[in-house]
Amino acid sequence: MSQSLSLPGDGGATVTATVTATVAPHADPLSALAQWLLSHRKVLVLTGAGISTASGIPDYRDDAGVRRGRLPIQGSEFRQSEAARKRYWARSMLGWPRLAQALPNAAHQALAQLQAAGHLGAILTQNVDGLHQQAGSRDVLELHGSIHAVRCLACGTSYGRAEIQAQLERSNPAFAQLQAEVLPDGDAQLEPDADAAFHVPACAACGGMLQPDVVFFGDGVPAARSAQAEALARDCDAMLVVGSSLMVLSGFRFARMAAAAGKPVAAINRGRTRADELLAFKLQEDAESVLPRLAARLLSQSPS
Repeated sequence: MSQSLSLPGDGGATVTATVTATVAPHADPLSALAQWLLSHRKVLVLTGAGISTASGIPDYRDDAGVRRGRLPIQGSEFRQSEAARKRYWARSMLGWPRLAQALPNAAHQALAQLQAAGHLGAILTQNVDGLHQQAGSRDVLELHGSIHAVRCLACGTSYGRAEIQAQLERSNPAFAQLQAEVLPDGDAQLEPDADAAFHVPACAACGGMLQPDVVFFGDGVPAARSAQAEALARDCDAMLVVGSSLMVLSGFRFARMAAAAGKPVAAINRGRTRADELLAFKLQEDAESVLPRLAARLLSQSPS
């Protein structure tokens, strides 16, 4: 049984939440969420871009779940078009340093603390920024890969993204001084055709095509990784979605999978999500505001 409540938030704002019967009907939202976590043994966390915005990394969508800006390069386009590769690597050369310098924010740190204390299980992230690991979280599965790695499509050799950045800067010294608006996932805004003379990186081992070790839009999550994620969803007894609109099927399907199995799904997300009608509990707040308070409350209750 579930019940919809309008509950007062910490700042006086009203937060609408749907709570399961395990949550006291007149609890404040933070207490309700804390009680929800305590009532489940193995909570799988699913995170999206909204958890990293406080680290200075832009997200893709507004509070209504509508995509901002232009569509990103598709995987097939990157692999088939030299012009697309020039466009990608030129923008990545300018945008990746900001992402590489980003630090975990209070939300990442709170998740790591809650996980270390046994209140949370594994973390399934749609992000490619590596900030969960930097914050100290363990059992992190990067659904869409890591922007900090690059691989050769011909021979399989792997490179650190920093090594490729050095190659990009040596081959394109004129671009190193350009200023550009930073976009999500290490992308940047450039004027049309500004990248026409850009030199793309090549594999040092075989001269083959290099691709960032991420799942491009239009590509599927690798089968082995998808199977790992499905196993985590089957093994959990509840799911907590943090900072994701779940508009992309690769994330939404896990929330749908959990709900279909009768496992409650809760969310901390400032705007709407694709799974709103499936949620047992939702706080419409920023993760960096909610999670540190949640961690402080639960950790203060933990036995010493």
